[in-house]
Amino acid sequence: MEYEIDKESLGAFNAESVLINKANRERLKCRSFNAKLHTYNWLEDYPEMQDLTNLVEVQFKNTRKCFYVNSNNIELTQGDMVAVEALPGHDIGTVTLTGKLVLLQMKKNHFRPDENGLRRIYRIAREGDLEKYNLAKSREEITMIRSREIAQDLGLDMKIGDVEYQGDGNKAIFYYIADERVDFRELIKILASEFRVKVEMKQIGARQEAGRIGGIGPCGRQLCCSGWLTNFVSVSTSAARIQELSINPQKLAGQCAKLKCCLNYEVDSYIEAQKKLPSREVPLESKDGFYYHFKTDIFSGMMTYSMGRNSLSNLVTIHKDRVFEIINLNRKGIKPNTLISETQESQVPKEVYGGNSLNDDSITRFDNSAKSNPKKKRRKSSVRRRNKNNPNQNKGPAKDDK
Repeated sequence: MEYEIDKESLGAFNAESVLINKANRERLKCRSFNAKLHTYNWLEDYPEMQDLTNLVEVQFKNTRKCFYVNSNNIELTQGDMVAVEALPGHDIGTVTLTGKLVLLQMKKNHFRPDENGLRRIYRIAREGDLEKYNLAKSREEITMIRSREIAQDLGLDMKIGDVEYQGDGNKAIFYYIADERVDFRELIKILASEFRVKVEMKQIGARQEAGRIGGIGPCGRQLCCSGWLTNFVSVSTSAARIQELSINPQKLAGQCAKLKCCLNYEVDSYIEAQKKLPSREVPLESKDGFYYHFKTDIFSGMMTYSMGRNSLSNLVTIHKDRVFEIINLNRKGIKPNTLISETQESQVPKEVYGGNSLNDDSITRFDNSAKSNPKKKRRKSSVRRRNKNNPNQNKGPAKDDK
């Protein structure tokens, strides 16, 4: 049975699909623009939560964020370009968060306003504002290269890592890295006279520079400092030792040449798990001799012991409960026959392929299968058919006439 397609309904459906796809593309543009330190507003669909406060979180270039007051009660959504108050002039940023979550973000980041209080949001950015904004952004790379040359000519021991122009082009922030204190008063005079802007110098660390530049880590994902990490906690080599990682600077260092921030993520879990493990300094004694600790799988609780203190010989892996049991037996003067308990021996998986070596099987083990499936005999009908076609093929030699 065939069904007729209503062309009007199909056309309306296609038109609606086009509008939905266009709206989705616009939302994706906003999200990709604010990929760095992006915050998901999970209260966006609740109007009562959006009306609790008029504070708004605005993001500028890379990881710089600030909080403003929506004093004009402008209807703002995530991804809107807005003109905000600055000293001097105004700046252009992107709205990243509204509603009640802004208060939680301020508390999380320990935000404290200036003496003059929070600054205001003027309006949604117009075309003229966006033209000035794009013109100022196009000057950033040229300004950064030229400022590095000026700092090198002055003999300053510093590295200018990034330059950020204000939205109206009246001010520029120079981010630099320096190991020691730098006297850059002469540098500020030269930069202000050459670029005709108000100059602000801001010192950052190596981790902040990596967060501003961005990149992909060895894990294959975006750098934590440029994606979501806001507070940089000091990382020491003790975090790697607690997790029993090899102290290899090339593997433990990130793109900022400092220890990776992710080394601190699981330290607390490792510390809690290690509290439930027996002491590694206590050797285990059995009738075979002394066994010394070699390595430990912390989360599974499996510990490996060796009969050699400084060499690998007769390695045995047992559970931490069995280690506690053997330590208690040794304190009572009892030596077990082996470190492995009877229950653990019974749980050893059997070999799937019939042995540890090839000598357990015969090299003629596949011959029986060949004998059990002999080749099929030819049918007599085929032989007769061949003889019928060639009658002289199977005749014997001719006999002599007598």
